[in-house]
Amino acid sequence: MLLGILFVLGMANFAMHKAMLESNHPVLDSLPAAFRAGGGRISLALEFLILLLAMLLAAHDWPAAAWIYAFYSVLNGVTAWLLLNHRI
Repeated sequence: MLLGILFVLGMANFAMHKAMLESNHPVLDSLPAAFRAGGGRISLALEFLILLLAMLLAAHDWPAAAWIYAFYSVLNGVTAWLLLNHRI
């Protein structure tokens, strides 16, 4: 069950990440060019590694990883909302 929740959170993080990359918000200019090149492939790969690590840790009896990833997802959601609604 925990891995399923992490998977759903991961897909939401990927969607928010891709939406932010495609928004061309001026704050994205502060990122290194490597993170924006190729549609953000490197940053999406990093997002995948974070999800994979959280899932592996949660699967090996470290449920705190799920809570940390959930908190990370909430921060991503708030940041995406702020950027996409031009609040920052």
